[in-house]
Amino acid sequence: MKTPPILIVPGWTNAGPQHWLTLWEQAHPEYRRVEQRDWDTPERVEWIATLDRAIRASVSPPILVAHSLGCIAIAHWTGEHRKDAAGRVSAALLVAPADVEAQTAPQEVRDFRPVPLAALPFPSVLVASRTDRSVSFARATQFAQAWGSSLVDAGDAGHLNTAAGYGPWPAGERILMDLVGCVVDTTSSA
Repeated sequence: MKTPPILIVPGWTNAGPQHWLTLWEQAHPEYRRVEQRDWDTPERVEWIATLDRAIRASVSPPILVAHSLGCIAIAHWTGEHRKDAAGRVSAALLVAPADVEAQTAPQEVRDFRPVPLAALPFPSVLVASRTDRSVSFARATQFAQAWGSSLVDAGDAGHLNTAAGYGPWPAGERILMDLVGCVVDTTSSA
């Protein structure tokens, strides 16, 4: 079985040049980034439509790799495409999902309220930090349980972004490769 395509789904303000998403994309030219028109003032409807076009353009069901608001966009996309989402996405790696419902959430991301809490119809892994100002570990755990995601405790890792020291993130790459392996194994044995 061929490895599914990888779609990179950054969050609010995109992923800068030293962010692990960008570094992974540079190391793997076959990875594709979902390019939003406006990274700084995201509009839920537009972001979900852009994500949908990227998924539809994929040669086979991709694995989505998301950070922060990108995770919430995936949850919204899944809710809007519930009937065929399982056949259109192989799996998702969801890192540091932003709690857009928190009182401390920036105004710019509040259009993504409420956070959908329905199970994702494809395998997913959620990586959460115990020191993330964008989402408490308890709330991230709630997301993982609601979405049916396996939860990986990243410990004291901030928002798992460049500011928290996550340029290269080899542990994250191993999590992704494990997820890819599970998807390939499941598809091969089906």
